[in-house]
Amino acid sequence: MASSPSFLFFFSLIISVASASSSSSSSGAGRKTFIVQVQRDAKPSIFPTHRHWYESSLASLSSSNPNSKSNSAIIHTYETVFHGFSAKLSPLEAEKLHSLPHIVAVIPEHVRHLQTTRSPEFLGLRTTDRAGLLKESDFGSDLVIGVIDTGVWPERNSFNDRDLGPVPSKWKGQCVAGKDFPATSCNRKLIGARFFCNGYESTNGKMNETTEYRSPRDSDGHGTHTASIAAGRYVFPASILGYARGVAAGMAPKARLAAYKVCWNAGCYDSDILAAFDAAVADGVDVVSLSVGGAVVPYYLDSIAIAAFGATDAGVFVSASAGNGGPGGLTVTNVAPWVTTVGAGTIDRNFPAVVKLGNGRTRPGVSIYGGPALTPGRMYPLVYGGNEGGGDGYSSSLCLEGSLDPNLVKGKIVLCDRGINSRASKGEVVKKAGGVGMILANGVFDGEGLVADCHVLPATSIGASAGDELRKYISEGSKSRSPPTATIIFKGTKLGIRPAPVVASFSARGPNPESPEILKPDVIAPGVNILAAWPDKVGPSGIPSDKRKTEFNILSGTSMACPHVSGLAALLKAAHPDWSPAAIRSALMTTAYTVDNRGGTMLDESTGNVSTVMDFGAGHVHPQKAMDPGLIYDIASYDYVDFLCNSNYTTKNIQVTTRKVADCSGAKKAGHAGNLNYPSLSAVFQQYGKHKTSTHFIRTVTNVGDPNSVYHVTVRPPRGMSVTVQPEELVFRRVGQKLSFLVRVETIAVKLSPGSSSTNSGSVIWSDGKHKVTSPLVVTMQQPL
Repeated sequence: MASSPSFLFFFSLIISVASASSSSSSSGAGRKTFIVQVQRDAKPSIFPTHRHWYESSLASLSSSNPNSKSNSAIIHTYETVFHGFSAKLSPLEAEKLHSLPHIVAVIPEHVRHLQTTRSPEFLGLRTTDRAGLLKESDFGSDLVIGVIDTGVWPERNSFNDRDLGPVPSKWKGQCVAGKDFPATSCNRKLIGARFFCNGYESTNGKMNETTEYRSPRDSDGHGTHTASIAAGRYVFPASILGYARGVAAGMAPKARLAAYKVCWNAGCYDSDILAAFDAAVADGVDVVSLSVGGAVVPYYLDSIAIAAFGATDAGVFVSASAGNGGPGGLTVTNVAPWVTTVGAGTIDRNFPAVVKLGNGRTRPGVSIYGGPALTPGRMYPLVYGGNEGGGDGYSSSLCLEGSLDPNLVKGKIVLCDRGINSRASKGEVVKKAGGVGMILANGVFDGEGLVADCHVLPATSIGASAGDELRKYISEGSKSRSPPTATIIFKGTKLGIRPAPVVASFSARGPNPESPEILKPDVIAPGVNILAAWPDKVGPSGIPSDKRKTEFNILSGTSMACPHVSGLAALLKAAHPDWSPAAIRSALMTTAYTVDNRGGTMLDESTGNVSTVMDFGAGHVHPQKAMDPGLIYDIASYDYVDFLCNSNYTTKNIQVTTRKVADCSGAKKAGHAGNLNYPSLSAVFQQYGKHKTSTHFIRTVTNVGDPNSVYHVTVRPPRGMSVTVQPEELVFRRVGQKLSFLVRVETIAVKLSPGSSSTNSGSVIWSDGKHKVTSPLVVTMQQPL
C-alpha cells in the first residue's frame, strides 16, 4: 500500500470466533471469519469498487505467506453503518494484520441466538378512537420497519397490502428472490426482503437446503411472528387451535415491512447481522427491530452495538430484546445506550389448564392444546419421569429423547422437569413412550413464571412450588394403598386476568453489566403468550414431527416484546417526523407506568413479590401518553462519544465503536458517564470507607408540549438518601426550547460485606399539570473486596 497521506488506511479488525467450531466442510481448516473496519475515506481511486480493493489487500496478505491457501474470499462488504469487509483468514494471517501499524484492534465475534393478539388493546391502541396515536400517525403508513430475524412467510394475511398507498418514494431496498421466494413475494406492505448467509456458511459449510430456504422465506417461524407483532395488518378471525379468538393486529398496522434474514439453524452470525444492518439503513428503514442477543462485551468488541450506533447515527431507531436470562440479575443483553432495550411483561389474557390430583387438590397451570382431550371425569395414573427411566434418573426427569421406559409410562400422565430440551419436545417424548399426558414443572430458577405452549398431547405447565408438591404426592402415594392419579382440565381462553402486567419470569434483569450508569432494560412490553402470524411449513409446537398447520401461533419471550416497541417507535416517528431515536426512546420511558391493573406496583412473576427498576427499567410502555410526553431527553451522536470517553474507553476503542475521532479532554472535564442525557439516572457509589458520598447529574430537557408551560419538580428520593434538584421550576416560552437542571444525590455509607452491594430507587418527576415526565433514579452502594 502507498504510504502517502491520502493512502493512509486505518483498519479495525473483528475476528469471528464462532462458538461452534468450524466444520470440516468449511473453507480451510483453522480459518476464522474476520470483519475489517476501514477508515471511511480510505478507498483508493484506482479500484472501481470496495470489493476489488479489499480482495487485492487480501491477495497481498496471502502472497506474503508462501504456505497460504489463498482462500481468503470476501464474505460481505459494508458501506453504511460500518465501512469495511469480512473475510476468512488463518490465525497467522490475522496475527500479521494485527501487527501492522494501521490496524486499530482485533476483536472476537459471537454467534447470536433468537430470544424466544390482544396486546394492541391491552396497550390502549383502539381503532375506534377518533384521536390518539394510531390516528395521528395514520397507523404508521409511510414508515418502514426493518426486522432482522429468521425471514418471513409473505403469504400470511398479516402482510396483505389492501388499501395501502404506493411504496414510499424514499425506499431504495430490494425484494431478493431465492428458493421458494420469487421477487413477486413482496407487495406494498412487505416492501423489501433480503437474506444473509455467507457468514453462517463460512463457519458451518453449505446449508442443507432440504431443511432451510436459501431465500428470505422463514423456515423457523420466529421472524414471521416478530414481523407481524411490529406491523401486522388487522386479521379477523384469528386464533390458534381455538384459543385467543379475535382480531390479530400489529402495533403499526399500516407501516411497511422489510425482512432481513440472518438467523439459520446454527444461529445468527455477526458478519451477517452487520450486513443486514448495513443494507437496512442504506435501503431507507426508519426502525430496526432485533430480537437477537448474546454475551455482553465492551461496545468496541460488540458488532451489534457498533452496527446499532451506525444506524442511530443515521437517524434510525433500534430496538432490541433484553434477553431471556431472567429472573437472575446482571442478565440483560443489548445494553448499549443508543439501543432501546426491551424486557417482557404479561398481558391480561391467559390459557388456564388446571391439574386435578387424586387427593382432591388442584394446581394452576397454562397450556394451549387443541387435540383429543383426556376423558372427562377420569383420573389417570401419575408418575414422575425421574422414577420411570430406562437409564439414569436425571435424563428421565427431564424427559429427554429415549429416556422414558414405555413399560412404565404407558397410559399414564408423566411429570417432567423443565430444562435442556424444549418444552414441547418433552411432550413428544412422553407421547412416543405411550404416555397420555404431561405435566411440565418449573425448576427453582424458573420460579412461578408460566408460559403457554402448543403441545402435541394433553399437557400443562406448572410453577416450581406446585412441581415440588406433585413430586411429594407421587413419592408418598407410590408407597401407600392410594396410588397417585391426576387429570388435566383445559379451560380455554380467559380475559381480564389480574394482576397484569406482571414482569415475566424469563425477562432479563439489570443491572447493566457493561455500563452500570445506564439503567437497562429501558422498558418492558407485552412478551408473554403473544398471538402472531406463523408459517405453513412449521407446526405450532416447533418440533419436526408436528405437521399441524396454523395461520397464527402463540409464543413468549423478550423476542415478542421487542417488536411491540419497534412498532410503537414507527407510530411515534410518523406522528413526530422530526424526533430523533433518543427522543422516541425518551417519550416511551418517561411516560411508562409501574402500576398494574389492581393499582399496586407491578409484581415479579418468578417470586410473586413486588418488582423493581432492575426488572422493568422505566416501566411498561404506555403508547397514548408517549405521543404527547411534554418534555424529552434528547441525545446527539457526539453525546454518546463523550459518554464513552467518561467510561474510560480509549480514543482508538471509541473510533472502532462510533467511527468518530474523539477528543476526550473536554468530555472528562464536563462530567462523568452518568451525565449522558438519558431519561433515567443511575449512580454507583464505591464506599471505600467513606462516611458520606455524593454525585450530581446534569440533564437537559426539550419542550415538545405546549409553548408556554411551567414544569415543577417532585423528588421521590431512594430510601435513606438526600436528593435535590436545581432549579425546581422550568419555565418554557416556546416549543423546542431546551432547559437544563442539576440533580444532586447524597448518601451515607451502609453496612455491607466485602464484594456485596445494595440498590435503592426513587424518581424525579417534572409536571406542568398536564404532563408527568418521570425519570427513575437508582443508587447502588458497593463495598469493594
